[in-house]
Amino acid sequence: MTIVDMLRHNAAAYPNEIALVEVNPEIQDNRHVTWREYELVETTEDNPYRREMTWKVFEEQSNRFANLLLSRGVHKDDKVALLLYNCIEWLPLYFGVLKTGATVVPLNFRYASDEIEYCLKKSDATILVFGPEFIGRVEEIVPKIQKGRLLFYVGDDCPTWAESERELSMFCSSDDPMIPLSEDEDAAIYYSSGTTGFPKAILHHHRSLTQAAEMEVVHHKTTHDDVFLCIPPLYHTGAMMHWLGSLCVGGRGVLLRGVSPKSILSTISSEQCTIVWLLVPWAQDILLAIENGTVSLNDYKLDQWRLMHIGAQPVPKSLIKRWKQVFPHHQYDTNYGLSESTGPGCVHLGLENIDHVGAIGIPGYRWEAKIVDEQGNVVEQGAVGELCVKGPGLMECYYKDPEATAEALQDGWLHTGDMARQDEDGFYWLVDRKKDVIITGGENLYPVQIEDFMSADPDIQDVAVIGLPDERLGEIAAAIVELKPGSKATEQDIADFCQGLPRYKRPRKIIFADVPRNATGKIEKPLLRKRYGASELVNHENQS
Repeated sequence: MTIVDMLRHNAAAYPNEIALVEVNPEIQDNRHVTWREYELVETTEDNPYRREMTWKVFEEQSNRFANLLLSRGVHKDDKVALLLYNCIEWLPLYFGVLKTGATVVPLNFRYASDEIEYCLKKSDATILVFGPEFIGRVEEIVPKIQKGRLLFYVGDDCPTWAESERELSMFCSSDDPMIPLSEDEDAAIYYSSGTTGFPKAILHHHRSLTQAAEMEVVHHKTTHDDVFLCIPPLYHTGAMMHWLGSLCVGGRGVLLRGVSPKSILSTISSEQCTIVWLLVPWAQDILLAIENGTVSLNDYKLDQWRLMHIGAQPVPKSLIKRWKQVFPHHQYDTNYGLSESTGPGCVHLGLENIDHVGAIGIPGYRWEAKIVDEQGNVVEQGAVGELCVKGPGLMECYYKDPEATAEALQDGWLHTGDMARQDEDGFYWLVDRKKDVIITGGENLYPVQIEDFMSADPDIQDVAVIGLPDERLGEIAAAIVELKPGSKATEQDIADFCQGLPRYKRPRKIIFADVPRNATGKIEKPLLRKRYGASELVNHENQS
């Protein structure tokens, strides 16, 4: 079975039930994000910033787009790129591509024009589907990408150099083209979420997507009655693969535009969401808003909210301790994964393992894990090494990059580049990215451990630790600290708090600044190293 079969099943079993909801509340800068109605996509009378779609319409819209692509000569092995913000059209277009047998290529909506051009050429995409927010960026590269490539526009006021997907799809059949698919065929190319340079193209077969859907149901006990709130961008495997659990059981998915504490809590309340996946900054913001009285939980109906889970980055234990104090009835899970492993879940904590908060967990459903040294040998339990994973959700390859593929995939194991250890109970603990390890005076420092400790400081909103060059020690640990609003903490205050760390782990430099994170919540450490590394060469000869 493929995820396309799952959609067909839901359209037959639950034709008039709501599959997708798009919510566009007032966002933080007090502007409204509005969308025009798509044919058969209904708005709610008392909320013009909400749209919904049934499983039957979801299927019909996918079929229409698939038939449009087929009419233009799209066939198996072709690639179709999607460049859209989260919206109710996103998933039907995604499935429309899959229904032709072609490969779908979701693009990061933060890409600049040159990155869009690179990703189109790297993936061999012959069609680009894009929304109104990207007209300027796409127009810059039209002369370079238009030859031999179709440009479909999703929205009103189609530019002259593109074609309106909406107008063309209206005249296409809503019947399923029923192109046969197997789990061994190409399904999607996802790009790595690197923060500098051009990303790698990660090719997955249909088997990976099916595995992600079934695994989500197993891990989080998802049922047909659950309502999943999806906030992160769908181009990223984290959001998409979690939503596939809803697809697998025919449950409702809610797409939220806006990440303020009020918009998140309001949507959970109004849509009666039961499962919510948050990034660390959003969870921190919600707790801070509750603590400072910006929001009151009494204003929302949240009793049905049963599960909060976090992924995409290390999760401070102090954050979950605070969370459970505010929401003691919540189930909790953390999910570890990479785009190369079809996103989150190859290692996960598990709902029943709240006593092991801080660990990334145990191998997920149908997954294996091990920790190896530089020579590829399994290390002793408790020792730090590189985490490797193996399972049915592994990528097929880095598309058109055999050297990188051979380095990452060895004997069926994915070498993640993450340093980890396994405790005596069999739980894996993430130590840090291999490339982020700081070597100071011959000692290895793992920034994640320092960040986890410092995040418990009541004055700190966010923190990132990087290595800066040092003439004497080679590198020193520097902490970029983002204070909570209203905090007047000084460098000495932070240094005093860090006295609780072993001497060699204490940051030798404190920098007060915002901590940049990408769309999936990861700290942009290459950007920080670039920003501070060249100008922060210091000599600590006289420091004790």
